[in-house]
Amino acid sequence: MAHPVIPVRDQAARDQLAPTGVLRAGINLGNPLLVTGRGPHGEPTGVAPDLAAAAAAALGLQVQYIPFPTPSAVAEAAGQDRWDIALIGAEPQRAERVDFTAAYAEIEATYLVPDGSPIRSIAEVDAPGVRVAVTGGAAYCLWLERNLRHATLVTADSLPGAVDVFTRDGLEALAGLRTALVADVGRFPGARVLEGRFATVQQAIGTAKGNRAGSAFLDRFVEDAKASGLVSELITRHGATGLVVATHTSME
Repeated sequence: MAHPVIPVRDQAARDQLAPTGVLRAGINLGNPLLVTGRGPHGEPTGVAPDLAAAAAAALGLQVQYIPFPTPSAVAEAAGQDRWDIALIGAEPQRAERVDFTAAYAEIEATYLVPDGSPIRSIAEVDAPGVRVAVTGGAAYCLWLERNLRHATLVTADSLPGAVDVFTRDGLEALAGLRTALVADVGRFPGARVLEGRFATVQQAIGTAKGNRAGSAFLDRFVEDAKASGLVSELITRHGATGLVVATHTSME
């Protein structure tokens, strides 16, 4: 396994990031590319948990996973002393309360349209009368809330919920991560996943605002984790097809 070659046991970072002596990592269980299973004691396994463990090891600490059902739940816990670092999509609304590193990985977000839809491109979705089912609070939902001008968002509390709304109410589009939509397209005869992307959801590590030494450590850690091949190795190990090492610095 590749390991970041960064200074370890940064005392100022340790004091800020892990005042309890253990690095508590907020983990989003709702993204199957980042959390792919459970360990022997029920702990989450996957790219995000392994990366959190590597960050803890670089500080000479143990990691404690704090699981949440959705990324919005992780973000909402910021400032509540429930986690020390969080591994979720970096998004401007969340950045109001969380300091994020550059992205370590990214995922394309696009649309699925039903059989017979006249919509052929990403741009055609943002039109009057088009209703888009989406998981509320997801990074790509927050992007759509900021950027759609004409289409109407219909939110649900999970991707399965968004799929149900899309199906039940005959909506014109379903927004989601490309991998998940490709997996679901077979459920809808004639449906299509549109080429291209409306956004790239960027997965990063965040900590509470004001943790300057902690943020500086995490910035170095993420850059080194990408350069050393650690992120790429974790993606391969966990079979996270659709997740790629980040090349951008902010969410598109």
